[in-house]
Amino acid sequence: MPLSDQRFSVIDIPAVEPNVLDSYDNCPVDEYMGNGTRYKRFSQYRMSFTESAGWGFELLPHRDYTTFKKFNNVAGGVRRGYLPIEVDFTPLIRSGAEGFPLDTTEDWQINVHQNRTRATGEKPGPLTPEGVHHDGHEFVMIAVLRRNNVAGGLTRLWKPGAEEPFWDGTLEAGQAVLLDDRALAHDVTDVLSADGGPGHRDILIVAFSRWSERWYGDQHDEAALNDAPEPSAM
Repeated sequence: MPLSDQRFSVIDIPAVEPNVLDSYDNCPVDEYMGNGTRYKRFSQYRMSFTESAGWGFELLPHRDYTTFKKFNNVAGGVRRGYLPIEVDFTPLIRSGAEGFPLDTTEDWQINVHQNRTRATGEKPGPLTPEGVHHDGHEFVMIAVLRRNNVAGGLTRLWKPGAEEPFWDGTLEAGQAVLLDDRALAHDVTDVLSADGGPGHRDILIVAFSRWSERWYGDQHDEAALNDAPEPSAM
């Protein structure tokens, strides 16, 4: 299903292997976001398309993650050090690439964020402490793999300058939202415990940028850390 006229779509994602779900138990706490409720790993890839094999993935050498303050007023402009992802998410990522669908005549660079957010009866789990925002890429996929004893987590999509979201919905396990990140902003309400006990929500966020506009390498990091304009080509 391609993006709708409103520049988003909700898709069903492929089932993942048990070891993929189990890997969320081994995500370290995110020291930069979530006030102790978020657990995270991070990796980056180059994607290339061939007619014979479809989308292929090259794992890039691991680097810190950097983004611009204008996209993340909580943790933008700093180096964030995360451990790399340990399992294979590429079948799920491929379903997103085909769902947009991405331009197959160009290579793409992707940032892949494996996030678990925990909540208890005493402490909700903030999902977007930066508020309504763009991620800064061309396209974004937000996939929910598991909702365990949680409420909340309402995804909301916003048009530029709007005072209210034009769409909201709760993504269930096995669903993803695909969105045009330049056309739409988004946020997600806090994760809450469903019954007062511990719960968690496991997701995968994939941010897609054309290779010529990649968020990878020294030039990108320098621009993000100095809060300079994004380089148009590298």
